[in-house]
Amino acid sequence: MKFNWEAYIGQTLNVTMHENYGITSDPNSETPIYEIVFKSGKLVKAFDDGILLETEREGTKVKIYIPLSSIKCVEIFNF
Repeated sequence: MKFNWEAYIGQTLNVTMHENYGITSDPNSETPIYEIVFKSGKLVKAFDDGILLETEREGTKVKIYIPLSSIKCVEIFNF
């Protein structure tokens, strides 16, 4: 299925990524705890292979490129 990202430019997105980071909470444990990665920001541009978000961190604007293959789920706000 092809999704029309262009229809949501200017909207706020919360993106859940497929990638997880392993973190060991106990040095004696061999079982890692996985933390799900989230990205959030305003959709500013859509490409054939990804989307570009803009957000602010510590008073600085940051652009985040997310490949479509990395997206697990998206919440769309302000539409």
